Amino acid sequence: MGTVLGAMRNVRWHELQHAYGSASQVPGVLSRIAWGDAPTSDEALSDLERWISTPPVFDSTAATVPFLWELAATDTVRDRAGVLDLLATILAAGNAEHPAWTRAAHDAVAVGRATAARLAAAPDTPEAGDPSPARTVRAAAARLLAAIDRHACPACAGLPPREAEAH
Repeated sequence: MGTVLGAMRNVRWHELQHAYGSASQVPGVLSRIAWGDAPTSDEALSDLERWISTPPVFDSTAATVPFLWELAATDTVRDRAGVLDLLATILAAGNAEHPAWTRAAHDAVAVGRATAARLAAAPDTPEAGDPSPARTVRAAAARLLAAIDRHACPACAGLPPREAEAH
């Protein structure tokens, strides 16, 4: 798989769940987002959103978020803005029956704040067409950065990062 997404092999995906069962398919979907053509990447991003974040988050969500940050920061990924929007969706989602999953997913999104800030501040590169991909990524990163900075939810309120996982 190369360096992008190389650490996916260290996650026990088969032990994690998403909305439709085992998360063992998540690495393949992340790979399609990373290297697929536009239709393949779009379909994979849509599948991943349904599986891990809409409406509740799952135990696989927190495991997936670091790879989403990696994809958002990789220039060759076709829909980096879509990846950033998925991270914002995860930050807004929760699971009332499993607040520790919610907290872990939200913490994983918040850990990438510096990446969102870097992407939001990236210079615009002149490209054909409007809006430019760089401008679209910058706007999505700015929205996510604002969401991280104003985030408050019952699962995250009043606890320092990661403390909820011990409960």
